[in-house]
Amino acid sequence: MSAGGLTQTWTVRKTEVKNPNTLIYETIGGPATMDPAWSYDTASSAVIFNVYETLVFYEGTSTEELKPQLATEWEIEDNGLTYRFKIREGVKFHNGNTLTPSDVEYSIERAMVYDRSGGPSWMLLEPLLDVHSTRGGDGMKVSFENIDQAVEVQDQWVVFHLKESYAPFMQVLCHSVASIMDQEWATQQGAWPGTAETWENYNNPGEPVLEDMNGTGPFEFDRWEHGNQVVLTRNDDYRREPADLERVKMKYIDEWTTRKLEFLAGDADMIYVPRSHIGELEDTKGIEVYKNLPTLQTTSLFFTMNIAEDSQWIGSGKLDGEGIPPDFFSDKHVRKAFANSFDYQTFIESALQGEGKQIPGPVPSGMPYFNSEAGKYSFDLELAEKHFKQAYGGSVEDPGPVWEEGFKMQILYNTGNTTRRIASNILKDKVESINNKFEVEVVDRKWSTFLNELVGMSLPLYAIGWLADYADPHNFAYPHMHSQGTFSGFQGYENEYVDDLIMEGIRTTDPEERQEIYYELQRIYHEEAISIPIAQPLGRHYQREWVNGWYYNPIYSGPYFYTIWKG
Repeated sequence: MSAGGLTQTWTVRKTEVKNPNTLIYETIGGPATMDPAWSYDTASSAVIFNVYETLVFYEGTSTEELKPQLATEWEIEDNGLTYRFKIREGVKFHNGNTLTPSDVEYSIERAMVYDRSGGPSWMLLEPLLDVHSTRGGDGMKVSFENIDQAVEVQDQWVVFHLKESYAPFMQVLCHSVASIMDQEWATQQGAWPGTAETWENYNNPGEPVLEDMNGTGPFEFDRWEHGNQVVLTRNDDYRREPADLERVKMKYIDEWTTRKLEFLAGDADMIYVPRSHIGELEDTKGIEVYKNLPTLQTTSLFFTMNIAEDSQWIGSGKLDGEGIPPDFFSDKHVRKAFANSFDYQTFIESALQGEGKQIPGPVPSGMPYFNSEAGKYSFDLELAEKHFKQAYGGSVEDPGPVWEEGFKMQILYNTGNTTRRIASNILKDKVESINNKFEVEVVDRKWSTFLNELVGMSLPLYAIGWLADYADPHNFAYPHMHSQGTFSGFQGYENEYVDDLIMEGIRTTDPEERQEIYYELQRIYHEEAISIPIAQPLGRHYQREWVNGWYYNPIYSGPYFYTIWKG
């Protein structure tokens, strides 16, 4: 897929370029880690893919065409079960060490060894070991021998042995989880040393191990000021021509007015602009705006069906009007009631300024096997009221305890995300309007705290988005519906039939079979009300007129600074 529909606003006379050798990018949130094996959020990945490199990467704006990066060539054999990559020679890590095929083997194996809860390792474990996690209810599901045999070195080549053919495997290798690092350096930093005897000690770590970075990419890691900024400097020994920019500052400023004023003053070159504030920058001289960027991204409201009993967000923990029980959202009528309480059109018009659309399920428009005819939830307060009355064994004529006792609960979102704040408040207002015994509070949480609470199953109902890891519907079905999915796993959703369907969908190569499977999954998603898919937005990008070389790829988690210059 190529980016299209770009609209730019130009000023006639260019102003003086501020900080000509430094690119300042201001956004919200901030990274959770600098460790590729841990990272599974856009803020972290946006840093990582500018410092580390993978074997292959996307060609410009394409989500399908790939180019060599740390591999120079590759071969696919045995009906898609064997992938061979020749490793580029003479490549230097930022500390001066030379890249070897053994570093590649170590990096991929380390990502599988770490396999932290809620992390990205499933993308490698699934094709290479035919599991979604190294762990099961009775302990380890795999051995180190399994991991070691999946990736091996043959002279200057690295060979991957897949358990089943896996159509998006090359795209998986573009993801930051497959970033290549220096084994010697990583071990010195306290990472897994690469030995069979120690691997279980490093499995599912409670926190990231690495806060430093040592890649082969066009920028080197300078420092990370937590909650403030990440600073990168140019790699003057890069294997290609060095970047034009000498320095990049990624600043994390949740407060919109501060970002806006610095942008208008020329002290920031690129910024994140909340949809509710885009009118403040319309027709502003000195600014370029790229509009109508097609995304492979969804925004949803997620229910946790088995909330942690020690969660601070469940109040009394009972249906007594002072809280909610941990299994509150395990009742499908409760979930459907919330889904019918959301005003989708108002959200699209107010939060997205009309630049987006409601989608029926987890698979976004523009993705193969998207079903535009699948059912969508409507904003229908009368129907929502019926579902609330039917919840927990009640009926419309004889309402259950949800309706009679009421509840008090919170909807959570990450600080600074205006779009998610608006979504949360729309749902709050509509739910409270149905019954005066319903009390909903909207709470914002710092991004890193929000993610930790999500993984800890502490958030009853929360707003978050999903950006494609790669352009295949499996990357939306699995995280949103599988019992071990990135979202659904921590929602407590389990359906063996759905799990089996998801795996059939990725294993079959027949397009008609895949369509039938993904259409069925989208039907189930709607019927089960697993979460509330509220919209697929169109993208925007804002930069000062002196910024050149930026391009859009819907898979990227942030700007790729290597191609950018100022002048």
